Amino acid sequence: MHADRRKFLTSSAVVAGGTVLGGPGMSQHSAAAPSAPETVSVREKLMECLGGEWPVPCDLEPRVIREEQKDGYRLQWLDYSVEPDDRVPAILLIPDGVSSSTPAPGICIWHQHAGQWHLGKTEPAGLAGDPMHHTGVALAKLGYVVLCPDALCFEERQDPSERLKGGNYERFEFLRYVVDGRSMAWKNILDMRRAVDMLASRDEVDEQRLGCYGHSMGSTHTWLVGPWEPRLKCLVGNCCLPTYSAIHRTKLLHCFPNFVPGWYRHGDTPDIAGLIAPRALHLNLGETDGGSPIAEARAGCERIAKIYAAAGVPDQFSYFIEPETGHVLSKSMWQKTQDVFARHL
Repeated sequence: MHADRRKFLTSSAVVAGGTVLGGPGMSQHSAAAPSAPETVSVREKLMECLGGEWPVPCDLEPRVIREEQKDGYRLQWLDYSVEPDDRVPAILLIPDGVSSSTPAPGICIWHQHAGQWHLGKTEPAGLAGDPMHHTGVALAKLGYVVLCPDALCFEERQDPSERLKGGNYERFEFLRYVVDGRSMAWKNILDMRRAVDMLASRDEVDEQRLGCYGHSMGSTHTWLVGPWEPRLKCLVGNCCLPTYSAIHRTKLLHCFPNFVPGWYRHGDTPDIAGLIAPRALHLNLGETDGGSPIAEARAGCERIAKIYAAAGVPDQFSYFIEPETGHVLSKSMWQKTQDVFARHL
């Protein structure tokens, strides 16, 4: 093990649970004072590996495209600016009876990858894809306002020139950020923090009760954005905690946001997730899910638990490993997800 990484792992279990430090970020709510100088160092290492500080946010300039009433909720197609000349299409689900006078908790859903670049926001919004993952609809029917944005390279954010298709465009974008000294994870985090800005700006949303959920790549997005977005009071990831040790052992080809250049010199993916402490984090895993080899994933969850315990908030982290279960959102996993949101939001 690299000497810097040994030193980092020794200290981070003690300090990683400190309050979030975000640098110049997506909103005035996104920065808070660190609890110890070491916490700043841990976050600075991660920020450096991701690609440095995020830009001062531009105006959201939200636009509502159209609306459609559904059974118990309404859909609102919209878009908003994340950077100059970069607008993100999204679908907002608003439960019936929720308004500015009766606001509800808000949840961002980060969609999966699955090699289905034609799908993004419409799957959790219940308009396409696998009904198993129509989670935005399920949460809206439980009373949450839900925002489902497209991730870079998916659905309406594929190559606008149409020269590169599917995975080729994703590979291009990943490499474009790498040669610019950043990473796709850096861009994903920027976009997700803007999504939180968007959700928090809505009159129908209680901005003190915000959370996020993601399956597969969406789970990776959950633990990536968590350390940098303290407005998210409760985060749930389903079926994705691939550690670099497992990726190297199994020669696993994974989606690009998992790869933060240089981070393995200092820690592994559970050390990123541990930086979410002291806020609530829950992870679901399938015992036979080849995308998160279970020996390392189990050890990763145990490491996160130790970080939360060292931060004095052991009850704020939980995880569930379902036996003989693969890369799915099972009934048990979904029940755990609902229970965690109900408890914390």
